[in-house]
Amino acid sequence: MAQEEIIFPNNIRNIRAAKGMKMTELAKRADLSLSAVSKIEKGVRRLNQKQLLNVCKILGCKLSDIFIHESDEGANQWQSEIKRRLTDNEGSGLKIFGSGLRKIRQRAEKTIAQAAKASNMTLSVYHKIEVGQREIYANEIDVLAKTFGYTASQLFDEIVKLYNAGELNKQINKVKERVKSVLEPGNPSSGLDSHDGLYGAQLYDNARKKLVPVFGTPEGKSIKLKKSDESMIVAPTTLEGRSGVYAVLPNSKRLGGFVPETSYVFADVNAKVEPGDLAVFVDADFSKISDEDIVNAQIAVVRQDSHGKLYGHVSNPEEKITYKTIHKIVMIVMQ
Repeated sequence: MAQEEIIFPNNIRNIRAAKGMKMTELAKRADLSLSAVSKIEKGVRRLNQKQLLNVCKILGCKLSDIFIHESDEGANQWQSEIKRRLTDNEGSGLKIFGSGLRKIRQRAEKTIAQAAKASNMTLSVYHKIEVGQREIYANEIDVLAKTFGYTASQLFDEIVKLYNAGELNKQINKVKERVKSVLEPGNPSSGLDSHDGLYGAQLYDNARKKLVPVFGTPEGKSIKLKKSDESMIVAPTTLEGRSGVYAVLPNSKRLGGFVPETSYVFADVNAKVEPGDLAVFVDADFSKISDEDIVNAQIAVVRQDSHGKLYGHVSNPEEKITYKTIHKIVMIVMQ
């Protein structure tokens, strides 16, 4: 029997169990089916960025806690299970059949959605057949063959011909490398060095590129800033993958109300700051702040004195802001 490949090794089950939370409760609060949560915890289904953040919020954990570290308890079991499933699937012949079917579909210039519809299958089932993660029944083979203008016998003959010609090797190896890149920190296809020590490092990195950490929240007349990924939000499209970007919640009253309270303010540590900009002024050397430090910050308009030195200006009450670090605000987005 083909086994679904583990593509998302994670700590969700362990974290949930440590909180004393049942899978049914997590499913209900995350607005997911019980089956979906089960597959997520088994590592055979991914979460999108919004779902990841929601699960982190429900479980009261950081995004980085979700992903498997080499030193985590149970990491060896994950590694063994991934290898076992990869080996089982290689020996089943379903990888070859699926890769051949994909080649035939591409040659016929059909999308996966079109092929699935013509075969009277759901998109998920058809996709699993193409990647060798699902057994195929006799009646399904006849329908698949007809979809591409073959008899069942002709379909098998064509796949054998493609395999013998070496045309399926690239696709089969691509699937193998994808699995290995999830599993092995030092695998070349993962783009990671072995010292990363994260089985889920590539997954975390990919998720992290689409998210922005929320470093600051208002408290009194200032903003308390903590450089941590404990709280994150989905990045606006134009900021995806942009390094050095973080968000803060504004202290709207101190800005005269022109920045709505129900908004996120995005600052870029790498952007050039000029007079007239809106910026986050941090009362500490930002580069030396640890993820445990809490420092004061303020959003202010950038001004320049007669000596050319930049400072911040806020109203309600009027105040001149001094700072050790200043970061330009590049975007304001309503929540």
